[in-house]
Amino acid sequence: MIRRYVLFLCLWLLGCCFFMTSAVQAEQNAEPMKTERIRVDRTDFPVLYCGQPRLEGEAIWMVQARLRELGYEIIPSGQYDEKTAEAVMMFQTAHRLQANGVVTQLVWENLMYDGGSQPCLTSQEQPQKASVEIDLIKHRLTVFQNGDIIKEYPVGVGKSSTPSPLGEWKVVHKGVNWGNGFGTRWMGLNVPWGIYGIHGTNKPYSIGASMSHGCIRMRNRDVEELYPLIPLGTRVRIVENGQIFPRNFSGHALIIKNSGQNVVYLQSRLKEKGIVFDAADGRFGHMTELAVKYYQAWHGLEPTGIADEATYRSLGMIQ
Repeated sequence: MIRRYVLFLCLWLLGCCFFMTSAVQAEQNAEPMKTERIRVDRTDFPVLYCGQPRLEGEAIWMVQARLRELGYEIIPSGQYDEKTAEAVMMFQTAHRLQANGVVTQLVWENLMYDGGSQPCLTSQEQPQKASVEIDLIKHRLTVFQNGDIIKEYPVGVGKSSTPSPLGEWKVVHKGVNWGNGFGTRWMGLNVPWGIYGIHGTNKPYSIGASMSHGCIRMRNRDVEELYPLIPLGTRVRIVENGQIFPRNFSGHALIIKNSGQNVVYLQSRLKEKGIVFDAADGRFGHMTELAVKYYQAWHGLEPTGIADEATYRSLGMIQ
């Protein structure tokens, strides 16, 4: 009798051990499936697609919120699933793009700067000209009307690895109630190397700090107050201590059709030297080429229109 009891007890213990081992292994095998995600919060026109590992993050939320704003039946979730890919394909078809459900830079540009954007909640009468200056060092956004300061707000800005873009930009898109990390209002800027904007946030603790992926964050109540003051086309100047200056300037040659932060630095320095043209907007177009040629001829350099080492040295951008 005792032997039977001992045998039964041993078998019971072995069964428990086997069950626990199987459960642990099953949990370990399931864990990669749960955590197999790629987070995409970047603003540099990241390529988005439906597949494995699943993409998730603020970039996906932005696409979904914008599609919903344009009338597509989609609920933002921050995950690039089959329904998102289907909505993207419908958008691509409507805009005569390759309908593959993949968000490329071309799709980003058509999506974010679509001509159907509405200046929601913006006063139709704008008798006074508004402009905005954002100082990244001071974490402050200032609103001007006809040169006079009318409002100031604290803001959050980009961290060192994903800095906010210095330069002279325009508001080219406005959106309401995107939610998640974008808060209750969105004002997109025409930065040529990524998707940047001024928006609300669900992280109010980041206001006054450098924590964003490059966008300008505001408290929701502040961005709601700012929104009707800023019509489409409003100038937005982003500076550091009041200036746009070379930060980690590489000094490589720049030519027509180039774009980027180095082009902004070049344009800003040309303007400081008295060359008058539109804006330091990071686009090396014909006006920037003409400005470079004019400066080169004026300072005894060969007027090639190419910003090279000799031009940078003359401008005082490199030693």
